[in-house]
Amino acid sequence: MTYLSTDNLSKQFGLKPLFEGLTFGISKGEKTALIAQNGTGKSTLLRILAGKEKPDTGEVMIRNGIQIRMLEQEPELDNAQTISEYMSHGANDMVRIVQNYERAVAEQAENYNNSTQKALDKAMAQMDAANAWDYEERLKQILGVLNIHDLEQDISSLSGGQRKRVALAFALLDEPDLLILDEPTNHLDVEMIEWLEDYLSRSNITLLMVTHDRYFLDRVCNHILEMEDNQLYHHKGNYEYFLQKKAEREAVEATEVAKARQLMKKEQAWMRRQPKARTTKSKSRIDAFYDTKKKAHSGKVKKEMKLEVDMSRMGGKVLEVKKINKSYGDLVILDDFDYSFQEGERIGILGKNGVGKSTFLKILMGEETVDSGEVITGQTIVFGHYSQQGIQPKENQRVIDVIKEVAEYIELANGDRISASQFLEHFLFDSNMQYTPVAKLSGGERRRLGLMKVLIKNPNFLILDEPTNDLDLITLEKLEAFLDDFAGCLIIVSHDRFFMDSLVDYYFVFEGQGSVKDFNGSYEEYRQTVLAAENKTKSKVNPPSKKNIKKAKPASSSKSKKLTYTERKEYKSLERKIEKLGQKKTELEQKMAASDLEYHEVQQLSEEYAELKDEIEEQELRWLELAERA
Repeated sequence: MTYLSTDNLSKQFGLKPLFEGLTFGISKGEKTALIAQNGTGKSTLLRILAGKEKPDTGEVMIRNGIQIRMLEQEPELDNAQTISEYMSHGANDMVRIVQNYERAVAEQAENYNNSTQKALDKAMAQMDAANAWDYEERLKQILGVLNIHDLEQDISSLSGGQRKRVALAFALLDEPDLLILDEPTNHLDVEMIEWLEDYLSRSNITLLMVTHDRYFLDRVCNHILEMEDNQLYHHKGNYEYFLQKKAEREAVEATEVAKARQLMKKEQAWMRRQPKARTTKSKSRIDAFYDTKKKAHSGKVKKEMKLEVDMSRMGGKVLEVKKINKSYGDLVILDDFDYSFQEGERIGILGKNGVGKSTFLKILMGEETVDSGEVITGQTIVFGHYSQQGIQPKENQRVIDVIKEVAEYIELANGDRISASQFLEHFLFDSNMQYTPVAKLSGGERRRLGLMKVLIKNPNFLILDEPTNDLDLITLEKLEAFLDDFAGCLIIVSHDRFFMDSLVDYYFVFEGQGSVKDFNGSYEEYRQTVLAAENKTKSKVNPPSKKNIKKAKPASSSKSKKLTYTERKEYKSLERKIEKLGQKKTELEQKMAASDLEYHEVQQLSEEYAELKDEIEEQELRWLELAERA
């Protein structure tokens, strides 16, 4: 059964066409993800489907009786309302019945009399009639998980993240036939994301969403709708299946274009002899040539975001924090925290919202003072901070002006020097977009520009605070590729588990009230550790009977001792180090193969090569030793 279908939808933003000629449908029970590059109008398309915006051309057809609810990236809530008033304003009467019952219970507890008792009896009868008791439990569960407790709080007092969670709770509780979600995981901590992931995957709801969270997408969706160059591609499967099919399609397209180009060269010689279309055969061949030419030129040169900025030299001293403490009233952020950062360390930060992750990052950069303790920064350290807030441009500031106010020219890793305009081209901002006001950019384009502003300073210590919000999947893959090659120190705070696991070697886990623990492993391993600890706590409450407890076998003495925490860090970093040494070895071999080298140059390169080989062998032996015990 088709819930929603479109016919020939088109939309233009100023002079820029976002999309045109889109025709597709959403069927009952499908959990669909829309994938496209930033700036192609994904959010606009979702708003059109939800009836919040009109297309320039085309039509959206919705089956009779189908209720649609949309969660926007930045929900528009009425500041004059409380959370309770907002939650009860929708078409779903169930919320109002439950809230009426809650008020009656509170009034009866505060002032017991015949009047309050009658009101409570009436409210209970309404709950019975509507079968709302299960709904009340679900209401409390959803609000509790999303950390919404004070329903009388004014909407105007909420932060951006709180507003998003309130709007999400309302969308889920309203139980629409079709739920449209635009970046639902933004402003949620990891535990909330995992709960939402489980909730949506178990639910029978029909879903259409845009998200950059690949774990979330892979585990929830069974249908991928890919929008590329005004073409729509349907993939019946999850994200992994989509990647496989996309790669196969692009390989076939590349082969067809290559064949067409070969045939075009052959037919061009015949065309240059200016054949006259006097016969049906020659006219048919001419028509076929133009079809082949069109096919040969259809191979699109895909623009790629190139992140090749130079990195400032890093000295021996990096960053050290000694016994630092930080509190805000009763909220303890850090309690005697000690750590000495080493060159090339890659650390992820985990913890619920509000435990002080962003404050910790500001302390490291000297933007926030500590109550006690010491932060010692190496003289060569150049911080690059990519904040949650992104860039805050001046009114009507153009894209190119944002970069030029930092530098007119940029040094690349290979020693080349390019202009600010050329640098923008590297980041997919063409000449037209460079003179566009920042206010007109999409959320993802603004994020990409903010990243440029950080990298243009050639940092050697990158601190990224929720860098993945609003970025499309293509940009995320390019960002990951750059960060994977980045030789400096890296600290990431992100709710994107895929992004974190791809890049960091270990985690700092902020548990609240100043407690920060190390975890050496992937996020998935961390979650398994947490679940195991929770199960152990439960088993202590209900211990097994003694007759079912088997005597543990002694550990085999022949087994090697497990890795220490320090050795696990070393083991992780060695993999990257050996890979980079291998790349350096290949570069040296290419230089030594040159025929125009002087004798002293050959001698110097040979000495470097011998030293490098020894170092690689030493590191590989150490890696093998640790690998046997890992």
